[in-house]
Amino acid sequence: MKIFIDREGCIGCGTCEAVCPEVFKLLIELDGKAAITEKYRKEELGKGEVGDELTACVENAKISCPVQVISTE
Repeated sequence: MKIFIDREGCIGCGTCEAVCPEVFKLLIELDGKAAITEKYRKEELGKGEVGDELTACVENAKISCPVQVISTE
């Protein structure tokens, strides 16, 4: 599953990190917005890819995001 975060629209609430910390992390030291953890990141802070074992976790974070900035393929 490919994951995308619209970091520009992210409000830094931390919901995604709370729901799925394996994949999402707030970059407090940078801009306070969500990013994909280094383990799953691809090229950019807001792009990543995970295996089937984390699909449910990512989907829960996507649904929980109050500003709907997480998308998947």
